[in-house]
Amino acid sequence: MLASTPPLFDDALDAPIREELAPGAGVLRGFALGDAEDLLAAIRRVAARSPFRNVITPGGRTMSVAMTNCGAAGWFSDRRGYRYTAIDPETGRPWPPIPALFMRLARGAAHEAGFRDYAPDVCLINRYEVGARLALHQDRDERDRRAPIVSVSLGLPATFLFGGFLRRDPQRRVPLAHGDVVVWGGPSRMRYHGVLPVRDGVHATTGVLRYNLTFRVAR
Repeated sequence: MLASTPPLFDDALDAPIREELAPGAGVLRGFALGDAEDLLAAIRRVAARSPFRNVITPGGRTMSVAMTNCGAAGWFSDRRGYRYTAIDPETGRPWPPIPALFMRLARGAAHEAGFRDYAPDVCLINRYEVGARLALHQDRDERDRRAPIVSVSLGLPATFLFGGFLRRDPQRRVPLAHGDVVVWGGPSRMRYHGVLPVRDGVHATTGVLRYNLTFRVAR
């Protein structure tokens, strides 16, 4: 474990269940469970400064997933295109900083997946209502396209689509539960991925919502 990161697991018996998806990509089952309530509280604090919103795609469609950001920049979309901005366009202020807990979790998950010295500078926070989905896509707006993406699931379960390097490649359907973390980088960094529509349900912690934290090295 990184010297600057407190150990998340005391011994081998407490190590998370790891499922490999591809070289450089895998799922850490339940990795964020111990911090879930604190993560959700931190999400609420971020959203109090930069509220959730449903952005418009360059094609004029409204995304079904509501989003906000924290970090040195935030991902944003409108008719002008997809991009990162240092200022929240809705508030006119800088995005909130990444909470220390978020950073510790992201670094710990990346390390567990084999990526050392991970230093994300942005965190996208997505909020899914029932029926919301994320279309198959690549994350192409970052300068570093080998540094891993760390994706944390909280609340309602979802099905993560993990494909190949072409949109038409077959996709693997990966069920994700509260506390699961997906990490993909290196040779798998540019794989297509998405989320199927979230099914109706109620989670004990988040009610009818699913939250997702997505950490990236953008600048």
